[in-house]
Amino acid sequence: MGFTVADPLAGPIQGITLTLQVYAFNGFPGNATSFVPVTSAPILTTPTTSGSLANVSVGNLASGGVYRGSVGVATSSSTPSGTYAVRTALSFTSATNSTVYRLESRGWFDDATWRAATELPNGSVTLNLSKLGVSGVTPETAILVSSADWAWVLGGVLAAAIVLAGAAAWVYFRRGPGSTSGAR
Repeated sequence: MGFTVADPLAGPIQGITLTLQVYAFNGFPGNATSFVPVTSAPILTTPTTSGSLANVSVGNLASGGVYRGSVGVATSSSTPSGTYAVRTALSFTSATNSTVYRLESRGWFDDATWRAATELPNGSVTLNLSKLGVSGVTPETAILVSSADWAWVLGGVLAAAIVLAGAAAWVYFRRGPGSTSGAR
């Protein structure tokens, strides 16, 4: 799973840490979100750790700087097919004024807290970061796990090709001798 961290601020940022965590599961079919299966969920892997949570130390970035990285994802044959939601968080310190920032995605907040911070009493949309207790909101992502059992599909395509080739040969050899003079 690849990611990019960029510094859009006027000054450098330091102590950057990106946190990724698998936190919800949406199985096929049904689209009902539930808790992640404990024993067979996808594993996030870094050079030093593996588990449902991965902390990636990005270090420091100059103003306008970009860091591109990745976290491995491992599954097993017992991992249920479906979509696994991954929440993200980014923390860093501004080198200019030593302000600490924390940005989190939707998955870090319960429904009531999120609703209170994103919906006004009249129903219109807002984003109140002080109610969330963060400096900003980051996007979430997901891991799609699907069965790799395509053998029966390939077998069906091969069988259909053989039947069509047989039918074509039967039609070709069934026609009788044609006119030798060129008349029809």
